[in-house]
Amino acid sequence: MVAALEVVIPALYAISIAVLVVYGGNLLWLAVFHARDEELIDGPVPDPDNLPKPDDSWPVVTVQLPLYNEATVAERLIDACAALDYPRRKLEIQVLDDSTDDTVKVVEKRVSYWQDRGLDIVHIHRTDRTGYKAGALENGTRLARGDYLAVFDADFLPQPEFLRQMMPKFFEDDNLGMVQARWGHINQDHSLLTQVQAFGLDAHFAIEQHVRQRSGCFMNFNGTAGIWKRQCIEDAGGWEHDTLTEDLDLSYRAQLAGWRFEYLPTVEVPSELPADMNALRTQQFRWTKGAVETALKMTGRLWRSSEPIRVKMEGTMHLTAHFAFPFILLAAFTHAPLLLLKSLGYGPGETYFGVMGLGLIGFAGFFLAQLFAQRALYPDWSSRARLFPAFMAGSMGLALSNTKALWQALRGKKTAFVRTPKYGDTQSGNWWTSRYAISEVPRVIWGEALLALYCTVGLGVTIVLGEWAAIPFQALFAAGFVLVTVSNVQQVRTVRQAAPAPAT
Repeated sequence: MVAALEVVIPALYAISIAVLVVYGGNLLWLAVFHARDEELIDGPVPDPDNLPKPDDSWPVVTVQLPLYNEATVAERLIDACAALDYPRRKLEIQVLDDSTDDTVKVVEKRVSYWQDRGLDIVHIHRTDRTGYKAGALENGTRLARGDYLAVFDADFLPQPEFLRQMMPKFFEDDNLGMVQARWGHINQDHSLLTQVQAFGLDAHFAIEQHVRQRSGCFMNFNGTAGIWKRQCIEDAGGWEHDTLTEDLDLSYRAQLAGWRFEYLPTVEVPSELPADMNALRTQQFRWTKGAVETALKMTGRLWRSSEPIRVKMEGTMHLTAHFAFPFILLAAFTHAPLLLLKSLGYGPGETYFGVMGLGLIGFAGFFLAQLFAQRALYPDWSSRARLFPAFMAGSMGLALSNTKALWQALRGKKTAFVRTPKYGDTQSGNWWTSRYAISEVPRVIWGEALLALYCTVGLGVTIVLGEWAAIPFQALFAAGFVLVTVSNVQQVRTVRQAAPAPAT
């Protein structure tokens, strides 16, 4: 038995580290490329007073607002879009409403309010959710009168100058198919959970999106806070709903069709981050499963294309990034047992552990990407860097749930598009009183609780063995699963306590 374990455990750990080094090494390349530019923002943020003034020569823009049971934020979103600074006869707003609750009435009332004030705004309510968000956008695009389509999810708040900032880019290049803005975070300072989410998303925009566009690689529309050229959507085959990430899918089809994308780091659109673990888990599960579905659909097409090898390689890293999660789990399972074998005189020798030290390359990639993103975005970036351990722990803690999502995608199991709950309080101070707050404990939490116990015991073993260099990594595994488990249970308890007592 021991003979088998001293072969299997080191082999599995080596595989996990090798895969994580590949993905971390890719982030390291992106971070180094970004460092050559030094700054995320190319010059100062434009003064709204100095932006081009839109007139009747500008094209018609249709603003699309896909909603599903968003009563707490629908009015806020509609009002923000109604305030967009753009010629009224050149602006159309579509509220693409698939709701089944009183969101429908909220939307009807607000749409009527703005219609009475001369705004071209329509409420398109579907009685079924065929295709979910992609289906709603597909239906809206068919009915839209605009040649350009701006999309905002329910939790976003575009600023009045948004179209004035974004639209001129299309006038510079007829082959530009999509322009993406950067996400801001209304409630990032509410809690450690929201701070960590903002920390991770900042790296996606400041490093990944920025560098992929600058280096000529494929980037993606983030599902919201961007503008599409209608012809680009049509040339790419339109919105399809065979994946849960219709935005990523259409992005790759459009770029393979020859269209160019651009990311504008100077344009920030504030949005609401998930305020509780259940909402975050729902979002991450959908993003992971949809990305894997898109990878299965598009990676082959990418490699059969005539794109340069660097575009194919970076595109593959992009599409398959979520494949890292099962290998995070594998590392968590094998790390402490490997150290125990070593202490008993079994397993590989010092050469093996020296080679495993190359895993620091992957760690450096994750760290530098986050650090450079904070430096590019915030004057107090050095103090924000302290969030890195919590970010890493949280990513590890969600590895089981995200691995489940990946496995479902690989099996071809289709599931509904489960929206992320939005609460409408910009500081999320009372999110637990919202009707949309989730009061159920997900089944996956039992597995996470067992992993929390397993990794905590492993941490104790690592300390007892005196493996000081290994303690920080084992501590991250333990902290991640403990954080996810405990916060989820506490937040569900809070939601249940806030629920009104049943009528007697």
